[in-house]
Amino acid sequence: MEAQSRLYLELVSDIKKCTKCPLHMSRTQAVPGDGPINTEIVLVGEAPGKSEDEQGKPFVGAAGKLLDKLLEIAGLERSKVYITNVVKCRPPENREPEDNEIKACNNYLRRELSLIKPKLIVALGRIAGKTLYEMCGIRWVNINVARGRVVDCRTNNLEFKLIVTYHPAAALYNPNLRSELERDFREHIAESIRRHEKTKRKLTLEDFRL
Repeated sequence: MEAQSRLYLELVSDIKKCTKCPLHMSRTQAVPGDGPINTEIVLVGEAPGKSEDEQGKPFVGAAGKLLDKLLEIAGLERSKVYITNVVKCRPPENREPEDNEIKACNNYLRRELSLIKPKLIVALGRIAGKTLYEMCGIRWVNINVARGRVVDCRTNNLEFKLIVTYHPAAALYNPNLRSELERDFREHIAESIRRHEKTKRKLTLEDFRL
């Protein structure tokens, strides 16, 4: 654990002083992931917004407050999961990150996942979903096709379940998506967590009762 913590601190330092793409010129500060590095659940978003850029932590603005409620729906505490983004610096005017920016940050995300070794990753939004699908060598079609599906992913020395859903910010702009997001967290994500918990303990007769 000590070695893992040291490597993580090195990663955070590298992210904070990164100048690999033009986003470093307009940021207030880079935003590394946040949460316990011994967790088995990781959530990956798109990029920091204004509040995140100011505070240096992911999902602390309006989308973050909604994410906290979604985590509660899935039976999760925010303090028990690791939350990060594909891109670690805020794109100007909250635009979508460009391909070169995603590519520049890709190694940071890989290092985060390699250190944490999660068993379940929730991709929040199209950018995160596409990035993680491609990282695992899976063909990406679109978010409507991927959303709600649980796929087995393998990349380098990692094996994990991946679920794609909408980004919480999308539900702020389009309230009709909120019920869809809540359903994903209540059903697909919560069920994946329950299945994983069962594999970690010895099954009893209660697991087979109807």
